Amino acid sequence: MKLYMVPLAPNPTKVMLYIAERELFGPKLGIEQIVVNTVKGRHREPEHIARNPFAKLPVLELKTGEFLIESLSIIQYLEHQFPEGGILPEDPLARARALELERIIELQVTIPMGQFAHATNSPLGRPAEPERAAAIKANLPPAMNYLESKLDDGRHMLTGGRASIADFTLQSALQFLRFVKADLLEDYPNLQAWDARFRNTPAAKAVLKW
Repeated sequence: MKLYMVPLAPNPTKVMLYIAERELFGPKLGIEQIVVNTVKGRHREPEHIARNPFAKLPVLELKTGEFLIESLSIIQYLEHQFPEGGILPEDPLARARALELERIIELQVTIPMGQFAHATNSPLGRPAEPERAAAIKANLPPAMNYLESKLDDGRHMLTGGRASIADFTLQSALQFLRFVKADLLEDYPNLQAWDARFRNTPAAKAVLKW
């Protein structure tokens, strides 16, 4: 299998962190990781459009030649294909809770953080939009407070002792913010401590660049 990705972008980073974590505790997944240079527009070239008509990353190319084009679908496929050492809980309710938290982070935190990054110091060269950035930041506290409260019980990671898909999704957004020299954790001590713990894990050290 091949994972087409770009190291900075949140969605590819989420999958890369997942793969790195899985390979620490289970079998090698045998996935070749191939960079598609978005700065040079390689994601919009016909070769990549054939993989993903939306010109997005990541894309997982299967041995059959088929493609998966959504990060969460890629992760769930790999969970089923390689059950030994899987990350999602087997218990149906615990599994649903883990996926629920990941979706909350993706929709309420990761996407707004990406928009904030582009509105402040866009790596794509977009003009700054300070008013939009301020509005995005003002809307973050409900979700951020929810995550902060999850860590009140002293748990190591967002869903317990082991890194989860929720952790990968949040950290992928924070790396993007670090790249543009932005910080949205200043009011959240639990999340600051979690961030330091996560970035010290072997998977994070193997994947994160910023």
